[in-house]
Amino acid sequence: MSRPASGRPLKPAPPPLRVDTARVVLAGTALWVVALVVVLLLGDRVERVWTWTCVAGIVLPFVGLAIMRWQGQLGRRDPGDDR
Repeated sequence: MSRPASGRPLKPAPPPLRVDTARVVLAGTALWVVALVVVLLLGDRVERVWTWTCVAGIVLPFVGLAIMRWQGQLGRRDPGDDR
């Protein structure tokens, strides 16, 4: 282990977190759906750009998930992974 200028040993880096990326993306997409419902309920009191922002926030994650699946980053599990 190397020592910084203070003389104390550095702590080893923690292992990377295992995250279910698809679940995180779908949770964020659900928030965009809620935002779209709110914007639609507000009607003419908000600018139309917010409606299209919400639509983009709903559509683009599915494009990203499709690309991740195509690249093989989704659906890959290690042996012994009990998730």
